[in-house]
Amino acid sequence: MYLLKIKKEVQLGKRRTYDDNFKARVALEAIKGEKTISEIAGQYEVHPNQIIQWKKRLLENVTDVFSKKKDPQIEEQEELIEELYKKIGQQNIELEFLKKKYKQIQNL
Repeated sequence: MYLLKIKKEVQLGKRRTYDDNFKARVALEAIKGEKTISEIAGQYEVHPNQIIQWKKRLLENVTDVFSKKKDPQIEEQEELIEELYKKIGQQNIELEFLKKKYKQIQNL
């Protein structure tokens, strides 16, 4: 009895976290419908309500997989990268120009 009480206290004190791959795998299994939510919950040791939430979230966001729109943050980063590449190219041109001029000045 005492050990059972300690085990419950340990379980209540620590919250489990799941990575995105695990959530996707469980949600896909729930969508397939080959097993009940209860069976999946028992197999993966996850509460059935959690699986239902993951399944719902996956179904709500499934259209994003096929969307041609990009995430605004990704677009912003791509623009920044393009701008930086242009700046590097411009600096390389200027550096080559200065090297040539330096050689010309040395030869005088």
